[in-house]
Amino acid sequence: MRAAVVVFPGSNCDRDMAVALGAASGQAASMVWHKDSALPPGLDLVAVPGGFSFGDYLRVGAIAAQSPIMAAVREFARAGGLVLGVCNGWQVLIEAGLLPGALMRNAGLSFLCRDVHLVCQAVSAFTHRVDRPIRIPIGHHDGCFVAEPEALDRLEDEGRIAFRYAAPDGTPAAEGDRALNPNGSMRAIAGVLSENRRVLGMMPHPERLADPALGGADGRLVFKSVLSQMETA
Repeated sequence: MRAAVVVFPGSNCDRDMAVALGAASGQAASMVWHKDSALPPGLDLVAVPGGFSFGDYLRVGAIAAQSPIMAAVREFARAGGLVLGVCNGWQVLIEAGLLPGALMRNAGLSFLCRDVHLVCQAVSAFTHRVDRPIRIPIGHHDGCFVAEPEALDRLEDEGRIAFRYAAPDGTPAAEGDRALNPNGSMRAIAGVLSENRRVLGMMPHPERLADPALGGADGRLVFKSVLSQMETA
């Protein structure tokens, strides 16, 4: 699997993402600076990592979405390439027009840093190996997913809700259950797919729990899903 990680000023999960991708595939990921105008050739996956791109000034992800490299990322996605945005990366992909909805301040207006449980509810290149509830860390201040009711219904009807916050046994969280849906996301949505199912945005950080040395390896299932997709393509 040939992967690239986009790096913005303020990214702080870029190395974690590259390590997780390299461990899954056995091939080092390319690091791409936001001012570059082109992606490396022959990529299978582009990852937009978490952090605080441009200090989260204006709206989170809004400045990063205007970086030169994002034109190449949009073209890569339109051509059917796989794009993964995590936390701030999801915010950037929304601002870049690659995913619907918006990410607002957390319910309670506080920064959240803890483990959560997710249940996978869509089949895609990113999720087909996620066959059980998984435990994944979050670390965000603006992770409350919102969208118009019609857009939410469309995500439901098209099977594009990749992950929901859930109880450890996989029971999806109620929207108002702050113990299980800590940021207050509508319909407890933790990740969504694009119309072609080739772009995934998710708020929890699979790269932060992708090695047993870190206390668990549930996040590895996301990366192994992509790798197995490449091997069978």
